[in-house]
Amino acid sequence: MPVQTDPQRFQSLLREHERIVLKVASLYARQAEDRRDLAQEIGLQAWRSFSRFDPSRAKFSTWLYRVALNVAISTLRKSGGGEARWEPLEAHHLDRIGGEVAPEPDERLVALYDFIGRLDALNRALILLYLEDRPYAEIAQILGISETNVATKIGRIKQTLREQMTTGA
Repeated sequence: MPVQTDPQRFQSLLREHERIVLKVASLYARQAEDRRDLAQEIGLQAWRSFSRFDPSRAKFSTWLYRVALNVAISTLRKSGGGEARWEPLEAHHLDRIGGEVAPEPDERLVALYDFIGRLDALNRALILLYLEDRPYAEIAQILGISETNVATKIGRIKQTLREQMTTGA
């Protein structure tokens, strides 16, 4: 059963899960101003959709990831890829995405983030959720694809990464 639109409850839940919004905004926006704009748009769209949030169907974090990723991907598509506004995920994003920053990321980590940054928007979202240790069922629910599709896509991404890391491509 969807929740009643309660601004205090929404604000409390959003504050509790704000890292989700910040991670998604950091993953898809280049400049600090663009990250703030994207985070605000995610918050606005989450509020507009909050009356349809049904706690019996999904956890708030799962629902919020779905809203945040949909907004980010939609914004990216509307901007036509927006190379000036959007950038691939790189090692310097670690502090905003991973929570902890290694003083000097090693070459493999830099290569991994370069690889992730070159993925299309859907696969970038998939890997974000995978690296967050989200279960395949939750990833499938967030992205609106089947668990089998999640497993297949992750397998293909891992294989491509292995090949690139081995050949140095």
